[in-house]
Amino acid sequence: MKNNVKNSSVASKKKKDTVTVSAGYLRDIEKKVEDLETIIEVSSIISSTLDYSRLISIVMEKAKHIMQAEACSILQYDKESNKLVSEFAITGQLVTSNVLLKDRVTFDIGQGIAGWVAEHLEPVVIKDVYLDERFYRKANQMNNFETKSLIAVPLVGRRGLLGVAMVMNSKDKGHFSDYDAGIFQTFCVQISAAIENSRFYTESVQMEKFRQGLEIASVLQKSFLPETPAFRKGNLRVSATNIPAEKIGGDIYDFLEPVSGSIGVLVGDVSGKGISAALYMAKIISDFRYKSKMIERPEVVFNRLNEGLSNSPMGMFLTASYFVVNVNTGQFTVSAAGHPPFLWVTNSGVKIMDIPSGPPLGILQYEYTSSEFTLKSGDSLLILTDGVFDAKNTSGERLGFECLVSFVKEHREKDTFVQAIIDFVQDFSNGAEMSDDITLVELKWQ
Repeated sequence: MKNNVKNSSVASKKKKDTVTVSAGYLRDIEKKVEDLETIIEVSSIISSTLDYSRLISIVMEKAKHIMQAEACSILQYDKESNKLVSEFAITGQLVTSNVLLKDRVTFDIGQGIAGWVAEHLEPVVIKDVYLDERFYRKANQMNNFETKSLIAVPLVGRRGLLGVAMVMNSKDKGHFSDYDAGIFQTFCVQISAAIENSRFYTESVQMEKFRQGLEIASVLQKSFLPETPAFRKGNLRVSATNIPAEKIGGDIYDFLEPVSGSIGVLVGDVSGKGISAALYMAKIISDFRYKSKMIERPEVVFNRLNEGLSNSPMGMFLTASYFVVNVNTGQFTVSAAGHPPFLWVTNSGVKIMDIPSGPPLGILQYEYTSSEFTLKSGDSLLILTDGVFDAKNTSGERLGFECLVSFVKEHREKDTFVQAIIDFVQDFSNGAEMSDDITLVELKWQ
């Protein structure tokens, strides 16, 4: 009897614990589980590929499937133009999709619903776009697609706004619910991660290619300079130091023998920086070596060189000084084209040689002139580019030409004269990043 009562109590308890749910409720649960599984799947996809176009098309196809939407699109934020650019769209109509991908549609920040979302960084759910004053009606004509309802969510990464993602026209309900909005926002976190990861990858690849290009350009540029930074002929000794601010620089120097018994020394500074300056420098050295053969007069070389550079790209020019020295007599002729003065160092002191100069080469037609002097035993000429005296320290203070001249006067008798100047400039900079190339060439008469 007691056992029967006990069994009856257990059966009664089981009856009370049993919950009956509707088929619709089960379908909702199954749908939510399926949605979560798809989001997890998308996370896996994002981790497995960095191909931006493929990744975005997959992500949007999944979003369209989860949301049961007729279309999905992503408008990327272009920081330079401060506009939203529609480049990616997936619809049920292949023709419409092709039009959207072919023709970039742009929106101002604040323009239309997508522009509002980008401006306020807030998601919106709109059941009927025609009842919303923010809706940009021309968008349907531009996209060749009729938008009736939509969810728009801002895509935000670590660097700020990335774009806006949208799904349009719910297939089964006619409009989207708050649940749909929550799922799509979760999905957009994945889309933001996809965009940001892809951009970081693309930028790193581009930076590596650029770095390799600079390495090659640096090697090629150095190949245009003299094989060794020191040269000696007769009573003349020439030594040079060139320190580029970056991998490649715009300073140039060259030694050659235009005619027997003479040495030609060119020191110059190409405008601009980077690969364009390096290419321009290579052209100048090639032209200089060709046009200076068998020519003793530096002004004639500059006239010819200037004529050849007259068709240079806008803004490209060369400041330079060209010396031709007779290695037997010490007589030298020099022509200047907008270059800083050179220093004449003697036993008695230092002269600033601010000789008559023409404009930089490659700017305008001009008849260059030259000046003549004669070196004495122990004299030296110090030719430099403006990067030497324009050097700055960590406080932003500039070294200055006068300070450089004072140092040269004090230390002109040192055996390692040029190196002493380099050390002085670098000590002054005190670790500050170089803003310009440094080139020093010494002509020593012995």
